[in-house]
Amino acid sequence: MESGEQLWRSLAPQVLGALVRRYGDFDRAEDAVQEALLAASTQWPRDGMPHDPRAWLVRVASRRLIDHWRADDARARRERADAGAVPTDALVESPADSWVEAGDAGAGDAHADDTLTLLLLCCHPALTPPSQVALTLRAVGGLTTAEIASAFLVPESTMAQRISRAKQGIRAEGAQFLMPEGDELRQRMAAVLHVLYLVFNEGYTTSHGSQLQRVDLTREAIRLTRAARELLPDDGEVAGLLALMLLTEARRPARTAADGSLVPLAEQDRSLWLSDPIDEGVGLLTWSLAATPVGPYQLQAAIAAVHDEAATVESTDWEQVLTLYEMLERTAPGPMVTLGRAVAVAMARGPQEGLALVDDLERSGSLVRSHRLHSVRAHLLEQVGDREAARESYLVAAGLTTSLPEREYLQRKAARV
Repeated sequence: MESGEQLWRSLAPQVLGALVRRYGDFDRAEDAVQEALLAASTQWPRDGMPHDPRAWLVRVASRRLIDHWRADDARARRERADAGAVPTDALVESPADSWVEAGDAGAGDAHADDTLTLLLLCCHPALTPPSQVALTLRAVGGLTTAEIASAFLVPESTMAQRISRAKQGIRAEGAQFLMPEGDELRQRMAAVLHVLYLVFNEGYTTSHGSQLQRVDLTREAIRLTRAARELLPDDGEVAGLLALMLLTEARRPARTAADGSLVPLAEQDRSLWLSDPIDEGVGLLTWSLAATPVGPYQLQAAIAAVHDEAATVESTDWEQVLTLYEMLERTAPGPMVTLGRAVAVAMARGPQEGLALVDDLERSGSLVRSHRLHSVRAHLLEQVGDREAARESYLVAAGLTTSLPEREYLQRKAARV
């Protein structure tokens, strides 16, 4: 059974969708839903779960929205009266007055789950990727501004401004709560998947601070990707992204030692890996590769599946991993993909060949400020026996990462070489 917090967060996009579809005004509706969620977090633990939680949230959010509109109307009336524009008794009834029963009407709406439409709205192409991520987590994920700010290690006021600008951007573009069509739908869906991918990655290996991972973010990314999968069951890349998340998240219990320190893939106790998400991920991947065109998320999921199905790092089919990276590099080229291919080359054909690829990346200027390039170089240098150069590369990598667990791991590696 879902906890109260899990339930109201899963209901958040449904409630927001009901309000926005019926009344418009995404900005105010989103604020009203957040207020309803805060009320639920206080009242449900104290008074018990309502019989119909969704109807409760829609009703409370609608009343909050009405309060906002009436406050606006009252302020406008005072300003007009003070200016002598019209007598106060000539002003018409507020539109909000006809909304008093809006919550009850919206609760039974047939279009209950508008998650995908909300995701597409929050990932409007006019917004920057950081704004898309922030707005998605707040409007669709039901996270508070403080929680999002904490996840990305910025002040709450900074995140509030980012979210506010994102909502202003949507309003300025005149974006409507409608499912886009044609090329726009494909472009927006690509943005949705990218945002969910970023959220998951930030949760799996947190980029700043003392925590290696943020389980709340990875779970939220998986939940939202499941929602996209339910609404687009025939989309191979949605299935591929969900498979990638599940196959990666399955390793989480083995990624840290008892003291919280990082355990790399090669040293993990694979008996701790979770079998259910591996089975589900492999099933999704098998279907998508057979039934749909192959895309980047499916290829990344296939690489993850090869790792997850190997009993040890030595028994991993590195030639298959290398082939998949070569396909990924043709489909979605980028320096991080090339770095992954360098590791696969080193494992399949020897560290010297992998080092040659890393050298090419460094000469091109790609990833020169990335700790991952230097940590891969250090590992390969250690394998070829150049211990001093390996130690120096480990220390360079440690100096570049902003993750404390990764820094401590790299410093330990440098000390042991």
